[in-house]
Amino acid sequence: MFIINCKNYEEISGDKIIKFVKTAEMVSKKHKVKIAVAPPQHLLGIVSKNTIPILAQHVDDSRVGSTTGFVVPELLKKSKISGSLINHSEHRIQSKEIEKLVLKLRDLKMISVLCVKDVAEARKYVKLNPDYIAIEPPELIGSGKAISKEKPEIITKAAKVVKEAKNNTQLLCGAGIVSGEDVAKAIELGSKGILVASGIIKAKNWNKIMSDFAKSMV
Repeated sequence: MFIINCKNYEEISGDKIIKFVKTAEMVSKKHKVKIAVAPPQHLLGIVSKNTIPILAQHVDDSRVGSTTGFVVPELLKKSKISGSLINHSEHRIQSKEIEKLVLKLRDLKMISVLCVKDVAEARKYVKLNPDYIAIEPPELIGSGKAISKEKPEIITKAAKVVKEAKNNTQLLCGAGIVSGEDVAKAIELGSKGILVASGIIKAKNWNKIMSDFAKSMV
């Protein structure tokens, strides 16, 4: 799995998200790599009917009905959204809420991508059996210094933790990944995919960089 978190970057604002997702669809099909995109929350509806998975960047443990300002999983599903990131380092939530959201997304048959900052959190949360655990050391996010080169031991240790859980969770990694070489090294170390943001979004040629990453995963 190759997940692109668009965050709230200006480079992806407005109708630009349509071109971006179309590029991701093309690269996914060409290289036979599963790519998912997490647009800014307010742009989810614009791209919800595309053929690749569209993920929310955050979801709330809130109910359908008289609630205001919350992102409700049941309504995301009705809008053809495939799942959500949970507990990203830029939007951390409490343990009890994490547990409720993983269970809720599973019940709804939606994809859960649970973000963790270190191996200890991976060990703690893998027991919840999310679809993916994405490990990202906060200090490397957006740094251009790839986790696979700067802290490779984090990937190998997290991969061992996930494997020992003997459930369906797969490991993703992110933080500072900016090249196909970074991606290939992450896969070699035991990651089953990547979660990236600025390394893709801020590139001058989206097709070129996505293709580079996708080819490095095969």
